[in-house]
Amino acid sequence: MTTFVYQGPRRGFDRAVLLAHGAGADLEAPALRAVADALADARVPSLRFNYPYRDAGRRAPDRPAVLDAATRAAVAELARRTRLPTEALVVGGRSMGGRYCSQVVGDRDDPVPVRGLLLLGYPLHPAGRPEVRRDEHFRRLNVPVCFVSGTRDALAATPDLKRAARRVRGPVTWCWLESADHGFAPLKSSGRSLDDVLAAVAAAVVEWVVALPEEEPRARDRP
Repeated sequence: MTTFVYQGPRRGFDRAVLLAHGAGADLEAPALRAVADALADARVPSLRFNYPYRDAGRRAPDRPAVLDAATRAAVAELARRTRLPTEALVVGGRSMGGRYCSQVVGDRDDPVPVRGLLLLGYPLHPAGRPEVRRDEHFRRLNVPVCFVSGTRDALAATPDLKRAARRVRGPVTWCWLESADHGFAPLKSSGRSLDDVLAAVAAAVVEWVVALPEEEPRARDRP
């Protein structure tokens, strides 16, 4: 049984956000909680959830098909709880969770229609394997996408992520976290703490989510 945590208002909203966790975390990940708290303050509901392996007490992520199915089920659960169509939802999350959200939105055969896609620390490639790219489906993303990424992210170097994002057909918004790594931790020399960075992440996410238009913008034509 999947664990869900719903946060925010029960009525009076026209959008909601799904937040999926990264491979080494769960729904209580600090970044997800910071974003969920800020969204609730802005009267935007959110839903966090655990992938099956976390609820089962395992450390290793489930097989891709299981992660895909769990992501789709979580989207459906948020739609059910909010009584909103999936087209009104923003989906995304940290690292692996955001990647699977992007994959179900950009699926070749059965894409999930959503209002926007939130990618917090997108893992463009596995650790130490920059040649294994995870951006083939970007060309099928025709919704607004917000990338929140550290400038020291070892899984997505800034120039590589910018280049990959050119494939996205929807409008792209960037939030660069100066000196932050994949876990959003900044260098001590920056003078900022992790809490400072997470507060900035949460503020940027709320600003982007609230500003999304009610109707999905028309996708760019392919070059």
